[in-house]
Amino acid sequence: MSFSKAVDLLRLARMASNFGGVSLAEIEAEFGCVRRTAQRMTQALEQVFPDTEDHVDGEGVKRWRVPRRRVGEFFAPQADEVAALELAFSTLEREGLTREAGQLRNLRNTIDLLMPDKRRAGLEADEEALLEAMGHAARPGPQPASDPQVDAAIAEALKGPFVLRLRYRGRRDEAAKERWIEPYGLLLGARRYLVGRDRNREDGHMRHFRVEDIEQAEVTADWFAREDGFDFDAYANRAFGVFQDEREFGEVVWRFTPAAAPHAARYRFHPAQTSETGVDGSVTVRFMACGWLEMCWHLYAWGDQVEVLAPQALADMVRDHRRSDFPGLP
Repeated sequence: MSFSKAVDLLRLARMASNFGGVSLAEIEAEFGCVRRTAQRMTQALEQVFPDTEDHVDGEGVKRWRVPRRRVGEFFAPQADEVAALELAFSTLEREGLTREAGQLRNLRNTIDLLMPDKRRAGLEADEEALLEAMGHAARPGPQPASDPQVDAAIAEALKGPFVLRLRYRGRRDEAAKERWIEPYGLLLGARRYLVGRDRNREDGHMRHFRVEDIEQAEVTADWFAREDGFDFDAYANRAFGVFQDEREFGEVVWRFTPAAAPHAARYRFHPAQTSETGVDGSVTVRFMACGWLEMCWHLYAWGDQVEVLAPQALADMVRDHRRSDFPGLP
């Protein structure tokens, strides 16, 4: 057996070790092969792993499954995988998601416990080298404050989903007020926002609550049904950042100068953006969103190297703040 075929067989064994096993159609999709090749691969799987089981599932599809204990020793984590896990832990912690960071840390510790002793020393050395090389990946600058009790309550309520009872101080409030919120998700940015419906408001609109301004959060036993068809990603993408105002929603068009175009071309300003290059080398970016103030904050960093073509109200906001003396671009 060639080296490449041996690697493919191990990949197949890993696929077949999940609870439901693997089907011929899944093998074809994973390896880009035809049915006959997929059949030969299952035959090789049965030869190398004699206790491979085959069965027909509830939909009449034949599946192959290898007991997990037979393949586990072949798939100890690699140094770059463990380093990525460590980096993800650090990122979550810096973003203020302490509960999720703790869960990821527990997963990391579980991996250590399950790893063969003979592989652990070398893996730790490689991981340390990778993390040192990736040190630049840590995000500097101000970070949102976090309260572990509040974070834990939000996470628990989102899983239910259960109504949250908050003590929340809005920008115009002299003191925190009690709110009963049906939580839908979290928006992460320079600040973290809890998105949900306020039961004391009859309009049914989604509202954003700054997590650091939640003084107390308690998960109630009141379960609620989320709105059918609500797409949180689609909702989040309606804004440039985290702030939403339906009155501002519409087409946004920015044109970057030829000098800034190569830099702007490497930016993703919005998940649904389109861009085109002009004959003069400039780049024009278009997307649909709201949140003009957050756009202003970002556009300021580009100085006079970007022009707002639409909407006119946004162009008016930034016109008097375009500078030509910035030594670099974002």
